[in-house]
Amino acid sequence: MQHLENGGFAQARAIVEPLCDDRRADIILAHALAGCGRSARAARMLCRLAQDNPTARHPAQDMMTLLLRHSRLEEIETTLHATLRQTPNDIRLYDQLGEFLLLHARTEEAIEVLLEGCRRHPSALRTGNLLAVTQNETGEAHKAQALLRHLLTYHPQSAMTHANLAHILTIDNKVDEALHHHAQALALRPDDPHIHLNHAMTLLKAGRHADGWPEYEWRLRIPGRLKYPPERLLPTLKQDGKLTGQRILILSEAGLGDMLMYLRFVPALIRRGARVTLQVPREILPLAARIYGVERVIDPLRPVPAHDWHCPFGSLPRVLAQTSDIIGAPVPYLQADPHKVLAWADYMPPRPGLRVGLVWGGASRPGVAQAQAIDRKRSMNLVQLACLSTIPGLYLVNLQRGQHARQMTDIPDGMQLYDPMDDVRDMDDTAAIIMNLDIVVSVDTSIVHLAGALGRPVIMMDRYDNCWRWQSGQEDSQWYPHLRIVRQSRPGAWDGVVARVHDLLQAATIPHTAPMH
Repeated sequence: MQHLENGGFAQARAIVEPLCDDRRADIILAHALAGCGRSARAARMLCRLAQDNPTARHPAQDMMTLLLRHSRLEEIETTLHATLRQTPNDIRLYDQLGEFLLLHARTEEAIEVLLEGCRRHPSALRTGNLLAVTQNETGEAHKAQALLRHLLTYHPQSAMTHANLAHILTIDNKVDEALHHHAQALALRPDDPHIHLNHAMTLLKAGRHADGWPEYEWRLRIPGRLKYPPERLLPTLKQDGKLTGQRILILSEAGLGDMLMYLRFVPALIRRGARVTLQVPREILPLAARIYGVERVIDPLRPVPAHDWHCPFGSLPRVLAQTSDIIGAPVPYLQADPHKVLAWADYMPPRPGLRVGLVWGGASRPGVAQAQAIDRKRSMNLVQLACLSTIPGLYLVNLQRGQHARQMTDIPDGMQLYDPMDDVRDMDDTAAIIMNLDIVVSVDTSIVHLAGALGRPVIMMDRYDNCWRWQSGQEDSQWYPHLRIVRQSRPGAWDGVVARVHDLLQAATIPHTAPMH
């Protein structure tokens, strides 16, 4: 077995091949044969082993797990196909081949495999759920919903199916129906933190904050999420609750946009007498340090100081949910460095003219599949915004960073874009640039939160399946009073959004004096 773990497939084969009628030896030999590229023989052995225990996990799954650790992708695929050819009615193999293809971003092929599995086994629970989730990710939400409803006719007590349907309905902005299926899922699996977390997202998207924030705390029960003792987690405060002299450590959590939004709750703790230490990424450290009354700001790589209570950023709304600070401090609750604001003024387009900051893509987190899927939906191509350059008296200023900024190497003909970002070191620089602009136009990224927290006007170009914080059917936001939301009318439909943004900018008053601060 040690040879297999170390990738020594030939050695393992040589050791176990002489053995016969030993199930454990047969499993090792099947894995070794697959690793050596002997897919046909490996498949025969895997099928025989699977037939001995048809209700258990297919042994091909362990083969796939083992070979993935050694990057034997071709061997995995050929063995799975060979196994499927020998036992085409074994639904477990459709799941495994589908998962393998999805793991390597071969989505269309995966859908074909899963569709065939569902055709052969219309009530297949795992296959149907995997297909529905994949269909939803590819923009076929209605097919996904229909499939999950079909599965519930066979499996009305499937918590997984109710939970997946609730999640997809939430994405499709059908929050009332989603809440019904969340309730069904939680009745069947009341201690599942993942179901509770998705339930919280739906409640928050519905604007039910009093219910949503306590439910959001279930995320901390997911293994690995809470890194400090639960008994020292900052409790929910009453309206007259005091924290005089209490040392509170606010812990970095989620993305930059989330933390920029949650910083609005910090002043309420300080007013109650707390001594606050903020743990934030270096990118926003100077902005966080400028919040009045904060005692210390550290980056996540530094040791944490002694403290009486700890609180992840995402738990701050729950802490203050029973007080008048449920929405946090009014904007602006972040301040740019005034010296940097003056310094960056020299990089700006001339006056008179409307200075418009532009962001067209998000920042996906490598290795986080869900974040990458969201980034594909929320981002657009720079060429789709070329029409904004035709507005007289308007200057576009690039605020885009990361992989999407590479599109500037091929700017559409006639599109002029001022680009100060090569000299930007962190979000403190970006904040100073934003203070020199008249408006920011952005997809749903951390720049929306930064500009909103600075009190600057923002037009957000939002995807159809929007984030919970922007709710549904609204063009304004309780979080940022100077934010206008322009949302897709259907998934992937950016043309109507851009046309609306064009009209809003064209109607905007062109300033003839210094930028509004």
